[in-house]
Amino acid sequence: MRNNCYIGIDTGGTKIAAALFSAGGDILTQDTVLLEGAGGSDAAALMKILIRSLQEHAAREDLDLRGIGICIPGIVYHDSGNVWAPNIPGWDNYPLLRELRAEFGDTAAIRIDSDRACCILAETWLGAAQGCRNAIFVAVGTGIGAGILVDGRILRGHGDIAGATGWMALQRPYEEKYDACGCFEYYASGDGIARTAAEIAKSKTGYSGPLSGTALRAEDVFSAYRKDDPVARETFENVIGLWGMAVANYVSLFNPEKVIFGGGVFGPAGQFLPRIIREARKWAQPIGITQVSIELTTLGKDAGLFGAGRLAILQEKKETS
Repeated sequence: MRNNCYIGIDTGGTKIAAALFSAGGDILTQDTVLLEGAGGSDAAALMKILIRSLQEHAAREDLDLRGIGICIPGIVYHDSGNVWAPNIPGWDNYPLLRELRAEFGDTAAIRIDSDRACCILAETWLGAAQGCRNAIFVAVGTGIGAGILVDGRILRGHGDIAGATGWMALQRPYEEKYDACGCFEYYASGDGIARTAAEIAKSKTGYSGPLSGTALRAEDVFSAYRKDDPVARETFENVIGLWGMAVANYVSLFNPEKVIFGGGVFGPAGQFLPRIIREARKWAQPIGITQVSIELTTLGKDAGLFGAGRLAILQEKKETS
């Protein structure tokens, strides 16, 4: 009997990563393609190239391809299979599932989901949330989103937008600068760390340190923090406070067993986890905060990719049951 295999696709704003998985979660082979600004059908075409390449690999190894899972950085409308991905031009209600089924639907079950849903799915499969029925994955990268598992089911909401927690209101008064990405994300995402540092540096008369320039990146702020730069210290004091408040809100609302931080910022921000926990304890429901474990992802930057592989396995089981 031929062994089953599955394709997982993790779509980002700048690249698409793909892997061929065994049923047990081992990566058999993987590949990446840069988007280089491609959007619309061009971005979909690059995804198809990756899928065909992995199909060919499976055939050479005499493996039976059973499912394809796609992780999208945005919203997936499950009724239609259309996607909204703000970092990919032209993917505004784009019919991605229809396109993929037209080409690959005869050979494999196909499922698409958001990156935040894929990340919590991966953690419950192979990561830090194994055995959990209530857990939250907080993805902190360019933006912020949360994959929320409640009683064993991923929370999606009325319009498939649940988990867009970058829009959590954590400051008053409201400012127009929050319009594009929300209050929490404005300050505490990867881009937000750079914005916060730039605003603090600008406010300090006479400051001429490493964060006084333009076009800052989060990496610059982490580098300055390692050198004990005062602007970097103040930046992370503010951001850690917001991460802790967010955890407190997750705990008070959902009473999870675990809150797991991941994404590109965690990473280097993992050093702040004890301080985040101390901050969360100030604000959270007092019983709930004693029942939760706050941890870092064990899957690193590949959480979305593993989640896409798990999607493929679950969809194949669903369509054959």
